[in-house]
Amino acid sequence: MGLRQIAIHAWSWLNYKPVYSDSMGMPNRRAFPEAQAMWVPAEDERRLAAYKLLSAYDHNQAAEIAEVVDGPRARDRREFGDPSMFIDTLVSNVLGREQKIVVPGAEKTGVDDGGAVSAATAEHVQELLRDWAKAELLPMRLQQCERKTVALGDGVYRMAWDPAKKRPTLRVTDPGFYFPVIGEDDDGGEYPQRVHFAWELPEDPKRGLKARLRRITYELDWIRPLTVAGVDETGTRAVRALPPTPDSDPDASDVTDPAGPVLTPGDVVEPASGAIARQYAWNDEPSYFTCYLTDATWIIGDLKGNVDVDSLPAAGATYATRSDGEVLDHLDLLIDFIPVVHVPNTVPPAEEHWGQSSLAKALQVFDELAGSDTDSARASATTGLPMLAVSGVADGRQELSASPGMVFKLGESGRLTAVDTSAALAELRNHVGDLKDRASNIVRLPAVSLGTLSPSEVPSGFAMQVSLGPLDSLIGSMRLAREHKERLLLKFVQRLYLAGQHPDWAGVTPQEAELVRGPYTPTDKAAILDQVASGVPNGVISLETGVRMLADAGFPIDDIEKEIEQIQSRSFEQARFLADALGNPDEVASFLGRQAPNEPVAPAVQLPAVPADDPIQQGSGGNN
Repeated sequence: MGLRQIAIHAWSWLNYKPVYSDSMGMPNRRAFPEAQAMWVPAEDERRLAAYKLLSAYDHNQAAEIAEVVDGPRARDRREFGDPSMFIDTLVSNVLGREQKIVVPGAEKTGVDDGGAVSAATAEHVQELLRDWAKAELLPMRLQQCERKTVALGDGVYRMAWDPAKKRPTLRVTDPGFYFPVIGEDDDGGEYPQRVHFAWELPEDPKRGLKARLRRITYELDWIRPLTVAGVDETGTRAVRALPPTPDSDPDASDVTDPAGPVLTPGDVVEPASGAIARQYAWNDEPSYFTCYLTDATWIIGDLKGNVDVDSLPAAGATYATRSDGEVLDHLDLLIDFIPVVHVPNTVPPAEEHWGQSSLAKALQVFDELAGSDTDSARASATTGLPMLAVSGVADGRQELSASPGMVFKLGESGRLTAVDTSAALAELRNHVGDLKDRASNIVRLPAVSLGTLSPSEVPSGFAMQVSLGPLDSLIGSMRLAREHKERLLLKFVQRLYLAGQHPDWAGVTPQEAELVRGPYTPTDKAAILDQVASGVPNGVISLETGVRMLADAGFPIDDIEKEIEQIQSRSFEQARFLADALGNPDEVASFLGRQAPNEPVAPAVQLPAVPADDPIQQGSGGNN
């Protein structure tokens, strides 16, 4: 019998649990049957099992999974929601108090004509994106995704253009349905060229439906000729097919070559390579790639052989049909990107794709905490209803039980002794407190952020700020892992608007946009106000930076640009300096946001007429 091989992978921190890693190093089949489905790739089995186990901790159901290996006694373990509390705290911290979409340059003031045009464009795009975020309930979508991301280690957004709503839609998908195709030679840090979303549909006897597997696929591939909705050879299954080639005019004398394939309007065939090129509104150069969408369903009982989610047979697929009649069988979406954004909870290791759950390092502590809570609950029963030792009872055959008002008749040497277990209970409670502190230290959540520390116990504000140091580094790292993904999401929103030809986006150039998250720690508003009040007049910081600092600190500033305009409209002393420097009333009026007065034009100077020279009057001296 050989030694068991030790494997270190993205979820090997769960190997200490027998239900996750059996003698073969694989998840238990009875505990995780979904991960063992025949269509699930082997490299995704551990990931899906880890997601289910982490979800069980979040929902206080870890004991139910442990029962598969440990037996019915595992169900007696107490679970009081400590993992869920940690997740909720981290979600609120990483989100911050508020989230705003900011386009750099939209808040610039006092720029020249060229800069004013770019600032106006940035401001217009920022306003359009904020309107989209309000209509699409972006704060709610962010919270949905963040809870998945923090708890499971990964979150997934799916985007699509909705013709009825005339805007891109944003939906959060469970990462357990997400199957990116990452080849052996591919860099996991780069986004794959093909992505599947797959899940099983249960059997429905009332409707006569068998158990099915549904798969939605996004794939980047070369642009192909135009296809239309059609049927296969049997005439019973909807597929996409090439349109009929238009017949050439037989009377035309100059027709020598057969007609080529029908192209999507706007596509061109490059003569040199024969490739089909397309000019997208957001690109400067033509592109040769597009994204294809496929939505198909298979009957699980019909799947035979060694197949997985990426190699399902096309012959047995039933393709979905969209409301407009388009068959979702490699449907050309007319975009050159996959509208899917994967969000890792942590910065993935080099050449890796997946993030790590915030509970990963502290999971064993949570197991110890559940065991100590169980022991404490049992010990409290003996403390509240102590065990009694009775000797010298008059009737030895009498069965005794303690209850309020009970009287025991004892003999002359009889004794009644209570077994005191309060000391053991106190020790268990102290141990529970130590385990909670250990979990907080491992996750880097100080007591002040969990709300378990009384404000009166904090010696000073500086001491509290120092205690938040580990949390600052943690949230900084988590936000770093999300920053690029959020920029990508906002870029996709702009491109989908352009692809959908929304009238408000006509002629708009996509701008770099970012999602700015608010502070998560208590803020000393008075100190920040003093910094801005002293820094702006002294020229240490700009007015724009000062107003942004006030907004980030929680002051009720809805629009930074409008706030700056209101401040400048009352800065008469600064306007006087500007007038002395430029001598231009129009510039001063623009600075104050007012209309320059219409001063009357000064009349031209009228000089008196000079009399003509008289030669008779001229002479030398006065000798005339």
